[in-house]
Amino acid sequence: MSSIPKGGSHKGSLKSSEAHASVAEKEEYHFSKAIDRPRPALNIDRQRSCDERSLSELSVGFSPRHLISKIEFTSRLAEHVDHIHSPLSKSGINTPRSVPWDSHSLTSEAWEALRRSLVYFRGQPVGTIAALDNSDEQLNYDQVFVRDFVPSALAFLMHGEPDIVKNFILKTLRLQSWEKKIDRFHLAEGVMPASFKVFHDPVRNHETLIADFGESAIGRVAPVDSGFWWIILLRAYTKSTGDSSLAEEPECQKGMRLILSLCLSEGFDTFPTLLCADGCCMIDRRMGVYGYPIEIQALFFMALRCALQLLKPDAEGKEFMERIVKRLHALSYHMRSHFWLDLKQLNDVYRYKTEEYSHTAVNKFNVIPESLPDWVFDFMPHLGGYFVGNVSPARMDFRWFCLGNCVAILSCMATPEQSTAIMDLIESRWEELIGEMPVKVCYPALDNHEWMIITGCDPKNTRWSYHNGGSWPVLLWLLAAASIKTGRPQIARRALQIAENKLLKDNWPEYYDGKWGRYVGKQARKFQTWSIAGYLAARMMLDDPSHIGLVALEEDKLLKPLLKRSNSWTL
Repeated sequence: MSSIPKGGSHKGSLKSSEAHASVAEKEEYHFSKAIDRPRPALNIDRQRSCDERSLSELSVGFSPRHLISKIEFTSRLAEHVDHIHSPLSKSGINTPRSVPWDSHSLTSEAWEALRRSLVYFRGQPVGTIAALDNSDEQLNYDQVFVRDFVPSALAFLMHGEPDIVKNFILKTLRLQSWEKKIDRFHLAEGVMPASFKVFHDPVRNHETLIADFGESAIGRVAPVDSGFWWIILLRAYTKSTGDSSLAEEPECQKGMRLILSLCLSEGFDTFPTLLCADGCCMIDRRMGVYGYPIEIQALFFMALRCALQLLKPDAEGKEFMERIVKRLHALSYHMRSHFWLDLKQLNDVYRYKTEEYSHTAVNKFNVIPESLPDWVFDFMPHLGGYFVGNVSPARMDFRWFCLGNCVAILSCMATPEQSTAIMDLIESRWEELIGEMPVKVCYPALDNHEWMIITGCDPKNTRWSYHNGGSWPVLLWLLAAASIKTGRPQIARRALQIAENKLLKDNWPEYYDGKWGRYVGKQARKFQTWSIAGYLAARMMLDDPSHIGLVALEEDKLLKPLLKRSNSWTL
């Protein structure tokens, strides 16, 4: 892997911009302030069924929920940001804090491009096409991808247009029930499609949906993340509309249970994390993320917490709730303990002893200190930290992955202290992670012999390109949400200003290449829908921070780690 350059400044660097510090302090927005604005008393009884299920109410035994007064309920709304309600009447176009869409040419252009990407099935919008640049018809950019549609769905929800999101949720749910077969092997019933397209039969004048569950994908890998994004999106829809009737429909309840049964099934695993194949998520090509990738673990954690809010406490739902609670406790401890890396932990790994045997072992995964890459010692700041890319027996992937770390913040898989450290790292390593186009999908890039072995000499994932250290504008919405949740929106605002200088001029590319993200990707499609939607979602969240209640969860008290006395504590 490449080493970190020492010294020197770079265009757009936060570190070299002291003049912005005072402005940033004035603009700092605390996540808890998102609930200060008046909220219509809409669907409160309904919403409690979705929002008030914390782990404390779902411990073993499942005692009946105590009735609370309206005053107490209002107090709890003020205390818990997860109870933010973002009804349709509060979309970005009607709020005083939001910039009117027509007054900003870039935003107007983005909305026009997003609407052009809409896909219709029998007269109803059901999603957005991956890209409008059809330069290579052999590829699948003409399809609706589950993961790609998430930022589009959030933009439409924040804009007060939930119908397309509802249609998408129901159509993908129907596809889940299809028979899934690759060669002679049948996939599990709960697998969600990676994508689908609308096929029009001109002879019969009839439209049908064609789904891809991995049987047509490069590498033939089923999408592990699709089911998680579907559950997360269902909660966002419920939160936005205040209407839990969709989530409570028997079909949606069954769909969630099928997804959860895949993830919570018992096997040979000794860890609470999910074992995955390479290429099963956003990084959908061979990139050495097989095993226990941070992206999947963070999405898994968030989907479990969302499902806990959405499942009905009937006979079937109650059983899954109990299993979710147990898994969340184990998963939160495992991730916070074994995936977290900061300066102290890096020094501990550097000094690890190996070949330890028994339950008292410190080096539980037998990580060989000599496997530490040189770049990580320069990359790690004094203040800051992150969740590493992967941890498995005798293997620790020290790469930084944007999506997994941002979702860790939004789902509260990261503690408040860890969330702050992740944002500290982004500020400290602004040139490397943001550069001239936010945001690096991972850092650093694989190169030379390492690239040959890990990627199989993949010509698309060359150094600082595509998933191998490329810069992806779609990640702006995740950076914006994480920045707002940690009370540091100036980070996202600065990144957004950098992106705004290039995105429209470059026709909304899929990704950028180069160590600083300076060049449009060599195989990047233009008018990539999730680049457009990622920008819109980020802009709308910054204009009205209360919108992040759609994707941000509040920390559950029972998942908080035990408080330890500081080493500096004195009488």
